[in-house]
Amino acid sequence: MEWVKESLEGWKKERLLRTLKPVRCAGHGRVCIGEAEYINFSSNDYLGLAGHPGLLEEGIKAANEYGTSSSASRLMSGDLCVHHQLEDRMAGFIGKEKALLFGSGYLANIGLIPALCDKKDVIFSDRLNHASIVDGILLSGARFFRFRHNDLNHLEDLLKRERKRFKKALIVTESVFSMDGDRIPLKEMVELKERYDALFMLDEAHAVGVFGKTGAGVAEEYGLASGVDIIIGTFGKALGSYGAYVAASRSLIDYCINRARSFIYSTALPPSVIGASIKGVKMLAEEPFRRRVLLEKATYFRGVLKEKGLNVRGASQIVPVIVGENAATLKISDLLQKDFVFALAVRPPTVPRAEARIRFSVTYHHSEEDLHRVADVLKNAFQQVRPLHNATFFSSGKEGEKINRRNT
Repeated sequence: MEWVKESLEGWKKERLLRTLKPVRCAGHGRVCIGEAEYINFSSNDYLGLAGHPGLLEEGIKAANEYGTSSSASRLMSGDLCVHHQLEDRMAGFIGKEKALLFGSGYLANIGLIPALCDKKDVIFSDRLNHASIVDGILLSGARFFRFRHNDLNHLEDLLKRERKRFKKALIVTESVFSMDGDRIPLKEMVELKERYDALFMLDEAHAVGVFGKTGAGVAEEYGLASGVDIIIGTFGKALGSYGAYVAASRSLIDYCINRARSFIYSTALPPSVIGASIKGVKMLAEEPFRRRVLLEKATYFRGVLKEKGLNVRGASQIVPVIVGENAATLKISDLLQKDFVFALAVRPPTVPRAEARIRFSVTYHHSEEDLHRVADVLKNAFQQVRPLHNATFFSSGKEGEKINRRNT
């Protein structure tokens, strides 16, 4: 087992070793570690629904009626009425004929992609797609090509060159990217999939609940749900629960019931989770102000950070601040925690090499005071770390130029 120890030591040396940090949720955008309370910027509870009394009540009600576990896969005895209730609601909500539940977004992607494609087919995948999409592609055995992030010209070049050599083609991407917080050029993507006779699969994990007239995601926002063949989303982020769904045509969902191994061979989601998920979706209609307030706060926070000269990306509730070097990023995260801000370092392989960052997830519960304080703490942390690493962290804006000159 020496290779295990060598790997751990190597990751530690490169500042890539990950460890688990138990926390306790304190509600309202806060988290506790021991007795200390922190502002939590590492949660995907975007709408603040995870501790909502309505979701808790419905989860308990479902557990009382059906028990604590589904106890089997859906194709055995684990197929409960509440599963069908949630699937019917999601199909109507997303604007598709039928929906299918999976245990998680990861299970959805590694089950769906191999069900759709094999070695006779080709897949075109955005270079920054989530690891679950990458793993699903690898499991499929299909030939695949990665196009530069959101680069339509590169995607079309690949389609022109490669599409005709294969039986089926699948274009797969995310609508809101989890580490960069930017959004897809959806209209142009739909046009390309139609022009080159490809299936189009869109992962809306970080968009559902946040974007769209009713919160159904980016496809709804642009009125293009009908142009997207397969839409995937999760309940474990903005919707405050757990699990995932795939929404598509009735025939495609029936096909997946028979071919998606992560669905066929997994115990069904427990009733309490389904009850909470149903209520989470209802909350989007009952309290639509939550997503409006969230996006206003995210825009405000991004603007404050840019004013301070920080290198900020994204156009969503996800606000990444790029640092670059692993050690510097970890040090900045540690300094934030000393000021009771819980915002963790994200390093390769989750993000590209030399693009380590602090990823801020803005939520409904963050106050303007929270956002201002965190921006000040973050700027001070960058100024403390920069001389130690002889690096330029700040952007080329006026404030950034002033800070860089002062620290050179």
